[in-house]
Amino acid sequence: MWMVPDAKSIVKKTSRTGDEQHVDCDMKIKVLKNEDNSSRGISGSQHSIETVDKAISDLEIKLMAARAERETVMKDTIISEDLKNVELTSRRKYLMVIGINTAFSSRKRRDSVRATWMPQGGKLKQLEEEKGIIIRFIIGHSSTSGGILDKAIEAEERMHGDFLRLQHVEGYLELSAKTKTYFSTAVSLWDAEFYVKVDDDVHVNLATLGMTLTEHRKKPRVYIGCMKSGPVLARKGVKYHEPEYWKFGEVGNKYFRHATGQLDVLHKYANEDVSLGSWFIGLDVEHVDDRRLCCGTPPDCEWKAQAGNICAASFDWKCSGICRSVERIMEVHEQCGEDKNALWTTNFVQTTRSSNSGKIHMREQA
Repeated sequence: MWMVPDAKSIVKKTSRTGDEQHVDCDMKIKVLKNEDNSSRGISGSQHSIETVDKAISDLEIKLMAARAERETVMKDTIISEDLKNVELTSRRKYLMVIGINTAFSSRKRRDSVRATWMPQGGKLKQLEEEKGIIIRFIIGHSSTSGGILDKAIEAEERMHGDFLRLQHVEGYLELSAKTKTYFSTAVSLWDAEFYVKVDDDVHVNLATLGMTLTEHRKKPRVYIGCMKSGPVLARKGVKYHEPEYWKFGEVGNKYFRHATGQLDVLHKYANEDVSLGSWFIGLDVEHVDDRRLCCGTPPDCEWKAQAGNICAASFDWKCSGICRSVERIMEVHEQCGEDKNALWTTNFVQTTRSSNSGKIHMREQA
């Protein structure tokens, strides 16, 4: 990430450097004059040398001034162009931003997503420009800034260009903070109708997801996902242990209703899907329970697709994602994926699934 420098500070720095150069040169000129006045008996050749030195000094001053002016103009031009690009980007309205939650150790998962439902290379840029859909793997930084883990991600970013780096230190107990940082960062970067978070072991049908969300685009505030309300786990050592269990009352109480964390469309509890739900309590937000966002893997999603009800997202509940996703996500993609051209032919301006332009077809089997 970079920060746009303040143009005023650049100009001040340049002018200050010029003043320092001018003072140095004045001192040099004064010294030459003093030496000239105190040495009335110098020969003609010495006088000629001093004249040449003075001429050279004058040329050096003019050259440095010209260079400083040129650098200032170039910097001002760069800043102007960058600001123009920021303004153009801020005016662009996107349909949705999808952040794929990932970890340093999940390179194989990311590659499996790239090989199935996430467009690559020029297609990723085309998706942004033509369909208004932005997709990025979201990851923060390691506890050792600039270490081998960060460098590995930087190398992967140079290869694929599909990361959004967050100002966040990675760690399982920091997932709530990461989720909050992602949403706030995404909102600051892109003006979109919907902001989606999904795990890197979930299969997504992008066209179906887009059409699912457009059904709610006229609503001012919505929180969409597969809503649930599980027990608060107070015992240490178990998966999804809640350190702040006492805030939920008596032992055995349940969490407030919230979307499952595998895919959702903003506290500080250990389990980030619960945190997201808690941030909406007290706000005028409509909760939408949509089971197309939490289909099971084959045969569940396959049967639904054959019946014309293509799933937007598929995973295994028992694994909180596709079990052994690196090996199985291609199988899910082939059996439950939408038609390969659906994403490019779907008109997301339409808001009803009954329209012909919004009809999503199942992926053809090989």
